[in-house]
Amino acid sequence: MAKKLKTEVQEQPAQSLENPRAVSMKFMGKEREILMTCKFDTDGYNNETIIEWYKLLNLGRKLDDKAALYLKMAKGWSYHASFAGHDGIQLAMGKSFRQSKDFLFPYYRDLLTALAGGISPYEIILNGLSKETDVAGGGRHMSNHFAKPSIRIQNVSSCTGNHSTHVAGVARAIKFYHTDEVAIYSSGESATSEGYFWEALNVSTLESLPAIFVIQNNKYGISVPLKDQTLNQVTSDNYRGFTNLKIINCDGRDPFDAHRAMLDAIEWAKSGNGPAMVHADCDRVTSHSNSDRHELYRSKEEIETLQKRDPMFQFRYMLVERGILTLQEIEKIEKENQELLFKAADLAEAEPAASGASWNQFILPEPFVKIEDNTEIEIPQSGDQISLLEGINKTLKQEFRANPNTFLWGQDIGKGGVFNVVKGMPQEFGKSRVFNAPIAEDVIVGSANGFSRYNQDIRVVVEGAEFADYFWPAMEQLLECSHDYWRTKGQFSPNIVIRLASGGYIQGGLYHSQNLEGTFTTIPGIRVVQPAFADDAVGMLRNAIRSKGTTLFLEPKFLYNYKNAFSYIPPKDFIIPFGKAKIRREGDSITIVSYGTAVHLSLAAAAELAKEGISCEVIDLRSIAPWDKDTVFESIKKTNRALVVHEDKVTGGFGGELVARIMENCFKYLDAPVLRVGSKDVPVGFAKDYETHTLPNSNDIKEAILKTLKF
Repeated sequence: MAKKLKTEVQEQPAQSLENPRAVSMKFMGKEREILMTCKFDTDGYNNETIIEWYKLLNLGRKLDDKAALYLKMAKGWSYHASFAGHDGIQLAMGKSFRQSKDFLFPYYRDLLTALAGGISPYEIILNGLSKETDVAGGGRHMSNHFAKPSIRIQNVSSCTGNHSTHVAGVARAIKFYHTDEVAIYSSGESATSEGYFWEALNVSTLESLPAIFVIQNNKYGISVPLKDQTLNQVTSDNYRGFTNLKIINCDGRDPFDAHRAMLDAIEWAKSGNGPAMVHADCDRVTSHSNSDRHELYRSKEEIETLQKRDPMFQFRYMLVERGILTLQEIEKIEKENQELLFKAADLAEAEPAASGASWNQFILPEPFVKIEDNTEIEIPQSGDQISLLEGINKTLKQEFRANPNTFLWGQDIGKGGVFNVVKGMPQEFGKSRVFNAPIAEDVIVGSANGFSRYNQDIRVVVEGAEFADYFWPAMEQLLECSHDYWRTKGQFSPNIVIRLASGGYIQGGLYHSQNLEGTFTTIPGIRVVQPAFADDAVGMLRNAIRSKGTTLFLEPKFLYNYKNAFSYIPPKDFIIPFGKAKIRREGDSITIVSYGTAVHLSLAAAAELAKEGISCEVIDLRSIAPWDKDTVFESIKKTNRALVVHEDKVTGGFGGELVARIMENCFKYLDAPVLRVGSKDVPVGFAKDYETHTLPNSNDIKEAILKTLKF
């Protein structure tokens, strides 16, 4: 087929909605009125291609109908969103996508996109029926979320539009590795109201990335009309201020107009000039999904008009009108599609249902070094010492030298980071590997997720925020990272280390002194570590970078240059497994379980109480997700008393989980209740006296120990 590209930007969708031509045609033995709005400019497309496209379009619509039937029969497909009215753009998108080369990020309405892009009817039904052999993820994700990672059709979240940041990230990788691939984002117009969509566009235009953003504008976000979403009803008009963004408006009902728009967008994206946006004007012929009733917010006249200008019937009429096929030949194609679908359905229905018994598989990839590897070695207690900050800096540089597919970005990285933790890295490794990111936490993490999709050898380290307190905008991307591996049944893991300067004792106040681990540890599928000494920072950071999966590396900023956190320089390739605690001080009167800055407070309290004959065993968890239950439980069996100490708030802090597990497993060994020491249940204020009254100190720990011993 000869390509016919439009080099100019279309100012309005190619359509004739105002004065449609009314025609009629037989379908299923009855006359059907059709409003012809599509131009169907087939110049440059041969009849063989035109017929093939109708076959695909009709097969997709039959799959759509089959999904609705499964729902009525209560056999599956419990979530279904029809693509009817989006036929042109979805067919065009799927046909312009190059399997196993480009990256395609569809959304939940993209059934025809998936079919045209290379997912078979059999595989689509497997997904709809949540079968164990579903290629998207074995029934772990919602039905109507079509994916096939093996050919680079990505498994996308139900969080509409958040894959825009992943598209920006993988496009960044495409540009770095100098290939001619493109990354394609697809979603509805309502998702553009989300802030992360703007962040993704900003990054893509800033860096001239080979990304294509397809907006399928059907004028409704479930029941919310477009006029309640945005002032510009041609949504692409909102983005004309982006200099490097080529905007192409097309008729999303017409596959030929939409295909030319996609080819034009691909050519632009591959040229290196920047990203493209394809705005497809569509109709939503049906309700938003099976759980919606559009007759509650649409008039009868509107619904009837949409059904009359259904793109499939317009295409069907065009085939006959132009003599490409007879009505009998069309009906033969439709019958063959029905038979093909029956066969695919029979095969798919015979497959086993997704097994919930495998829930504990693919939560997290195996780390580079595991506890059973028994690789941790003693550090020589002589020679030069390094601070915790220096330990992180040296380890980052060592890992970047060892693996050229390692990258780092975040805020103020160019100057070495706010605390100079990455000092010297932009200069040594270049701005293509270590660079500043916009002050936009969501796209910092989301683009890391996308970048790591390019290949599994890539490792991305990000400063998720300048201070941990600013990380909240990126929480939805952290959640995305947490279940990518599980959701895809092990087909993709975002191999990311998210570094965060955490905690107080620096008189930082709100947004500079808070602790977040109490929230992080409630999320399955991520690791959370918090070193208290330089050697632990070295060993756990190295394991985090070399491991697959997502690790939150919390750096207590008070300890960056704290003398007591210094350690002797670890040997080359020194590494510490996750979930392995360290006994910092042995004792038999009480077990203190702690991590981060609170370890040093606990050691100070233990040293003072030793003068009174009280022997405290201090355990540094180091890793809190996972955490070392065996070491803690064995210590409590010896001391018969326990105290949990952390810098975070007591209410909702990770200490509550520790206490619950201790009570569950060590109750019969305890001679006293397990107490907790942490911050007051209030934000950490700025004035020094607020910090003194809010954060825990060694006296608080001493008092809690004495109270426990007196019980």
